Amino acid sequence: MVVTGGAEVCDDSNYDRKRELKAFDDSKAGVKGLVDAGVTKVPRMFIPPPNLRDASDTKKIQCSVPVIDLEGIGSDPVQRKEIIDKVRHASETWGFFQVVNHGIPLSILEEMKDGVRRFFELDVEVKKEFYARDRQPRYRYTSNFDLYTAPFANWRDTCFCVMAPDPPKPEELPIVLRDIQLEYTKHVIRLGSPLFKLLSEALGLKPSHLEEMGCAEGLSVLCHYYPLCPEPELTLGTSKHSDNDFLTVLLQDQIGGLQVLYQNHWVDVPSVSGALVVNIGDLLQLITNDKFKSVEHRVLANREGPRISVACFFTTGLLPSSRLFGPIKELLSEHNPPIYRETTVKDFVSYIYERGLDGTSPLHLFRL
Repeated sequence: MVVTGGAEVCDDSNYDRKRELKAFDDSKAGVKGLVDAGVTKVPRMFIPPPNLRDASDTKKIQCSVPVIDLEGIGSDPVQRKEIIDKVRHASETWGFFQVVNHGIPLSILEEMKDGVRRFFELDVEVKKEFYARDRQPRYRYTSNFDLYTAPFANWRDTCFCVMAPDPPKPEELPIVLRDIQLEYTKHVIRLGSPLFKLLSEALGLKPSHLEEMGCAEGLSVLCHYYPLCPEPELTLGTSKHSDNDFLTVLLQDQIGGLQVLYQNHWVDVPSVSGALVVNIGDLLQLITNDKFKSVEHRVLANREGPRISVACFFTTGLLPSSRLFGPIKELLSEHNPPIYRETTVKDFVSYIYERGLDGTSPLHLFRL
């Protein structure tokens, strides 16, 4: 046993990582299964190697992620201009902001979180019916989509479903959250339109520009369940990464743990009652030619739990499409030439599926 960066790590040459990963995967019980079994130590597969232990938070800075009130965006031109200015500033500097008065009732937000909790707390034999590591089932539950490719596993379980442009049949969703997932998704898709309009105007474009490009065409929903962790200092709920979509709308509960990397320091994204977190994705950074930033973020493991979050990704993901996305021509000039080549969404997001959450963004692959 050696101690590196405060973490005890076995240097036993007999350690068989592949065997540990396969046993975990074959159980189909996820991280919750480990906790239910009474684990008191974090298994080695969840501990990052020394070179991936993050030291960015050695110094705390006093700042907070912007909270933007959307009240009046459709009725008050003065208020709308102020909101657009705030969205522009947040998208250029933080890549993250929270929105309130977004139009989704608090009761819908709470029921969505409750539905996720109900699913993950089903009897494991019932849950196993939805467990899948391939991409065939419309609704699938798994733990760590990148289990066999990422450098270490994250302390979370996840359900995934593509909800647009081709929504699943209701019977394809688990009955314990079927109705609320369909309802919540309708609200998020409806919210996507004013968000993309604000972002278009913040770029100096006509309000419909990003929607006409197809940025709001697809929606994938990831429901995350982060069980309490006996040694949260040894692992992460979600590794450092940026989102490989156009835009993410995140619902999180009150436990906290989400952090954004701002000026090379980790800043907490606190839970604000009734708020939704919005963050710029890699594809939006690409088409805005780096004007809007897709910043890295992570989720800490926690002794409290479970933590529930629902991430809605505006993207067509791995769906086949020949549509090409590159820097928006109206934003380019002699002084602002394109810095990215065109790509399909599928080609862009394939990187993350092949490599997993390894702390690197695909953006560098598409730079000219």
